[in-house]
This record gives sequence, C-alpha cells and structure tokens, in this order.
Amino acid sequence: MSHTPLTPGSMSRKASFAAPSRLIPPSLRPSPSLSNLHIHSYATGPPSEVETLPVPGGDTVLDSSASSIINMDLTEGILVQETDSTVDPLEALEEVAAANQIEQPPMEASQSAQILKEHLKRSISTRGAQDEPQASTSQSQQTAEINELAFNTASRYAPREYFVLTNAGKPVFVSRPGREDNDNTASIIGVMQALISVFIDEGDKIRCINAGRTRITFLVRSPLYYVCVSSWGEPESTTRAHLEYLHLQILSIVTGAQLKKIFERRTNFDLRRLLSGAESFVISMLSRVGTDLAMTTSSLCCLKLDPSLRKRIADTLIPTSKIKDILYIILIANDRVLTLIRPRKHSIHPADLHIILNTVNTPSVYNNPAPTQWIPFCLPKFNPAGFVNAFISFLRSDEPPTNPSRAASPVPNAPQPIVSTSDSDQASNSSKSSQKTSSSSFLNEHGVALVCISGNADVDTIRTWSETAIEKMAVEGTLSSLMHSFRTGQTEYSVGDLGIPGLRHFVYKSRGQVQTTYPIFEEPYDKTTDRQRLITLYQVIHDAIHAKSGQEAALKLQYIRTEHESVMGWITQPFELYVAVSPMLPKSGVVGAANAVTRWVKKEESRLFLRDAPVF
Repeated sequence: MSHTPLTPGSMSRKASFAAPSRLIPPSLRPSPSLSNLHIHSYATGPPSEVETLPVPGGDTVLDSSASSIINMDLTEGILVQETDSTVDPLEALEEVAAANQIEQPPMEASQSAQILKEHLKRSISTRGAQDEPQASTSQSQQTAEINELAFNTASRYAPREYFVLTNAGKPVFVSRPGREDNDNTASIIGVMQALISVFIDEGDKIRCINAGRTRITFLVRSPLYYVCVSSWGEPESTTRAHLEYLHLQILSIVTGAQLKKIFERRTNFDLRRLLSGAESFVISMLSRVGTDLAMTTSSLCCLKLDPSLRKRIADTLIPTSKIKDILYIILIANDRVLTLIRPRKHSIHPADLHIILNTVNTPSVYNNPAPTQWIPFCLPKFNPAGFVNAFISFLRSDEPPTNPSRAASPVPNAPQPIVSTSDSDQASNSSKSSQKTSSSSFLNEHGVALVCISGNADVDTIRTWSETAIEKMAVEGTLSSLMHSFRTGQTEYSVGDLGIPGLRHFVYKSRGQVQTTYPIFEEPYDKTTDRQRLITLYQVIHDAIHAKSGQEAALKLQYIRTEHESVMGWITQPFELYVAVSPMLPKSGVVGAANAVTRWVKKEESRLFLRDAPVF
C-alpha cells in the first residue's frame, strides 16, 4: 500500500525572510491590540490583526547564511513536512474535504429561520455600507496611539463549547460542560444552521462572530457544520484548527465516503446513531486539542530518550517480510512517540499521528483490562475513504510474557534490594513479587503501548509478531532500561536544566523534522489557569508569525508583554521558537534567552527528536 504525502494546492501566502542561526537583539515593539469586528466571512476583508514588526536590517541580522522559506529542502522524512505556504487552513484544508462535498437539494426553512435570514442579510448589508469608509481611519488612529500591550489576558477560562450539526440542522455532537441539560441547545443549533445558510445562499462562508471577548467560529465541511464558542482570547485560527481536528476525528469513525453516500440518500439522516459508542474518542480529542502544543504547531512531540536505547528499541520492532500490508509500527510512552517504523519513502501526516495517539489514550481503550485490542478506524490524511486496523498491545511487565520465570537483564547501576540472612527465602519471594508488581504498575503508569497499523494484515500473524517483539525487548533488557530512564527522570526535562536566567518556558519546533519539544510545566505554570494563559499567548504569537488569520504578511519576530510574563516568537528556516520569560527581563535579555535555548536544543537534538528511524 503506497501513500503520497498530501500537499495542499492553495499556495496563497509564501513568506520569504532571512533565517539567521542566531538572533541579534533588534529593537522590538509590541503590536496593537486585536480589532474586534462583529462578523467575518470569506468574501469580506479579514479582521485587522497584529501589526507587522519591522525586520531588523541586513547588517544587524544577516551575520550567517540566509535562505528563503520557499526554497526549503523537502526531502523524505518521517512526517509530512509543513511549509508556510500551507499554514492558512482556510483554503489549504478545503482540498482535504473536497471529495466529501455533495450538492445538497434545496430545503424549506421554517418561518422563524427565514425571518432571521432576511433580518441578518439586511443587517450585514447596512453595516457594511456604513462602516466600510470608517475602517481605515479608525485603524490608523489606533495604530498611532498604541505602542505597547498587544494582548489582554482573560481573568477566567470558561470551558469552550463545541457543536456539530448537519446541513439540515440535525444535532450530531454537543459539548457544553456544565450546561448539558440546557433546554435551549436545540434552539441554538437552529440559529447556527440559519446563520450558516445565509452566507451559503449568498455564495459565501461565515468565518466567525465576535461579541466582546467571546468568539463564535464556524467551519463548513458539508454535509457537517462545526461551531466553537470560546472566550479565551485565542486567535480565530486556533479555534478553527480545533474544529478541523474535530472533523478529522469524526472522519476517523465514519469515513468521508460513508458520509457522502449516507447524506446523498437521506439529507435529514441522524448521524448520532453511527457515532453511538464512539463519543469517548471525540471527547478525548477535544480535551487534547486545547492544551497539546504539538497539535497547535502541527507537529509531533517525541519522548526524550537516549539515542542508543531508542535505536535498540526500533531495531527490535522492524517487522519481518512475512507480515504484509503493514503501514506503521509505533511505540508510545507518556502519550508521546518513542519510535516510529514506516515503509520506505513513505511519510505520515502529523494529523493522522494525533488521531492514533488519541485513540490509544482514550479512557475506553487505555483502561481496558484486555492485554491487546484490535480497533478499525480511518486515517483521513492517508485515505479518507477507507479504514485501517490498529493492533494495540499495552506493555504490562518488563519480563518475557511467555516465560515469567526468566528474569530480564538487570538495569545498570540500579539499586538492589537488601536481604537479611535469616529470612533470605521469604525475603527473596517477597522481593520478586514486589518487583513484578512495581514493574507492571510502572509501565501502566507511563502508558507504554505497541501499536501496529495495517491494511488487511491477519490479526493472528500480527499478534504473534507483537508477542515475539515484546519478549525480545524483555529478554535483552530493553524494557528494563526504559523503566530505568523513567525512574531517573531522563525522559523529561525542566527549564532549570538549561540554566538560563529569566526563562520560564519555551516551545521549539524543528521545521525540517516536523517535531516539537518543550519542558514540563512548573512554577509559575503549575496551576491550570496559568498554563491556559501561557498556551493562549503561544497561540496568539503562532498565529501572528504565520499570518494564519488573514494578516497582510507573515512575521519573522513577534513580542508580547503582559503583567505575568513576556512571550516572544521567532521563526527561521530550520526552526520555530516561542519563549516565555519574566516580564521584568529587558528585551535584550529575551533575545539572549532565545539564542541560549537554540544552542541547548542543538546540543541535545539526538535525545529530543526522533531521527533516522528505521524503515522497511
């Protein structure tokens, strides 16, 4: 089975800029606050966003070789490469769902919905005629007055609300934490369907509605409509990406071909019947997408590990030639990829990887007592019209599964239990039982799972190979070495390990490898609200430097300061970097911290990223 990496056909914004290997402190100034327009659609002009910062002059920045982002070397890699020309999901992701677009027959709207449509049409046309001449004037005045503070953080982060409905107004999925039993949900869905229909009737698509700090974002993927209501202050592109992941998750349960066939026959079909029992996967995806920084940056976050141990594990998992139709073999730990084996000249899309991770870590799968599970689902970026099979085996012990009496190789430098002479036999039996229980609970705690994705491979053949591979890792002591890495904290790191004054957190993305790394969240981000505030700032910076919400141009450098922290985003050809520092740190200190982070990541690259994974 072959696969050609998906490349969006819309290349509307190609940002070209210098890519220095180190950053010289430029004169930074924050951008003005975001404009708060009422209704945005694709036909109207985009909302006014963050103002472009001046790029430092050539003499101060180009102290090393520079190249254009358009000329990136897109050679074969583990993941499908992302470039700046694909960062705008408004057009690029339309191609993914093009096969699912079906022409809907006209439907009779209710009298109330029709009145709403007519009223909204008049309101939009009147507002557009009155406000358009004043837009440029008010924006220029705002730009002249505001010199600092680009973002006002929210004092409270209420749970986002998500709605999925059909183009006939039938509810498919609703997530309203704390308001599940609200009787007006059906009325809200009816209003949403009417709003979307107004723009579709005019040959347009509604993007979002802003009401104070609340933004209502719409995504049309016929025959389904997606809506997100959020007051976090994140950019429109962030909530739109959430809806895209929600759409892909639903496609992983019901393929695009199935949706098209169903709604061609019955436009008012109740899709909840097909999703019954699979809601946990959708709920799990929504809980991940709001806080997973790898999903925000469209990349993969790997487990930090010694490269020699990673190679030993990968070599053990290379499938034999007897197994046919194998797509991917993935070892997962701590909800991160430890290694990935793939066919030669074949890359996997990050979105498909996140669907795999979400499937494995959904509570209904993760907490299942069965040692192995066989789950069919769709990988929309690989083939939106068909299913693949996932064989999931959670590693419960570091001892060989076929011969528990044969102990695994000892862990180097691991402490050994002290046994008294008088009670040696009893202590020996107790120690063995304790070690077995400890290893089992430890592997369960870190969610170590072997996942084999296949087309039409025989389940018994894959199960036999999986048991053999796990037994080999146990006999050779690979699993014990992995447990030792967990126990000694080698699989994660903190900002304190870098020793950079003022640094509080950072996110580093290797653009060539499409992989992300970041430290654990610790003080002052050990509380949920503080983490949500920082992640929202990262999302605002990410949106600005990529021009994802309709800005006139992409930014190479962006800086935001709040009363809690200062955040800077920096993009070059080889990497993207987002750093959070103390708000008391001067701008030159922020730039120095960014340079220090890049040097540290370069030194630790072999441990932080998955490189040179074996192929078959």
